Amino acid sequence: MSEKKELSGLARQILSGGGHVTLFTQQEFDEALALGKAEIMTVAIETTKTAIKIEREACADLVAELAAQEGEGEVATALKNAAEAIKNRIPAQRQ
Repeated sequence: MSEKKELSGLARQILSGGGHVTLFTQQEFDEALALGKAEIMTVAIETTKTAIKIEREACADLVAELAAQEGEGEVATALKNAAEAIKNRIPAQRQ
């Protein structure tokens, strides 16, 4: 395995061309990378939750539409109840 070596302050200054380019230590890079990954995962999780909510609402609307087409009776009532159950699957997502 290769050994991780950090640059001295002088080497960093020389390689950065007098301050125009910022150089990072491996630890600073690793920390920034970990933070970036965490932010990406947070956005991915929230996006997925939103997509599931949108799909759940669309499914509930479809079942409610079928209930309306059915008119009155046991089937219509069952479809209305199913639509409401879909919307209540995760109550915190209802607005």
